[in-house]
Amino acid sequence: MSHGAALDFQTVDVRDVSRAFGRRRALSHVNLTCQAGDIVGLVGPNGAGKSTLLGILSTIVRPTSGEVHYGGRPIGQAREFLRARIGMLGHDLYLYGDLTARENLMFFGRLYGVRDLTKTVDAALSHARLDDRAGDRVSGFSRGLRQRLAFERAILHGPRLVLLDEPFTGLDAAGSAWLLQLLRDLHAAGRTICFVTHDQRPVAQLAQRVLHLEQGRLETRTNLDQAPQGQRAAA
Repeated sequence: MSHGAALDFQTVDVRDVSRAFGRRRALSHVNLTCQAGDIVGLVGPNGAGKSTLLGILSTIVRPTSGEVHYGGRPIGQAREFLRARIGMLGHDLYLYGDLTARENLMFFGRLYGVRDLTKTVDAALSHARLDDRAGDRVSGFSRGLRQRLAFERAILHGPRLVLLDEPFTGLDAAGSAWLLQLLRDLHAAGRTICFVTHDQRPVAQLAQRVLHLEQGRLETRTNLDQAPQGQRAAA
């Protein structure tokens, strides 16, 4: 990871990206630019391509055509170094049920190469309000508790780009308020945030831009009450 720092970036450019799975086209000629500090909300019906777009932004899914540039550079051979600057929370929370909350964060922190790991994990557990459950196995956690722990796992390494797929799922009102404040803190720190949600409240309270995906095509809306503008989103 020695030259990972050289791959830090301030912009993410999605350039004419399409993705097909067999005969089904999940994304069609998507263009999008995100800057440091942007908060982008992705909305749309099931099967519209939202999770596929997050997967491409995370470098896990490869586009069928088009490119994604990070800081003006294509992915090329730098995929693993870029991933050190990306935090992802998907439907799969990537937590080990047989490990405790602390053991999960310690494990992923070692993978990420986090410095001052014990101190960082202690701070993450406190931030997630899981101090008193740090030694408990995750298999006994509610969905909401697992969601909070998984979010801390996703940002443990201080990523530049934070990608969230339905992050409010399983959270009660207090948990949702906690997550909203955490996302505002990440925004204030200059992180780029892109999240998928069916919940209109965080979109209205948080998103600077709302992007609507319909049958793999991206459209911009200033709010959820407007009809689509019928144009691709590009900044």
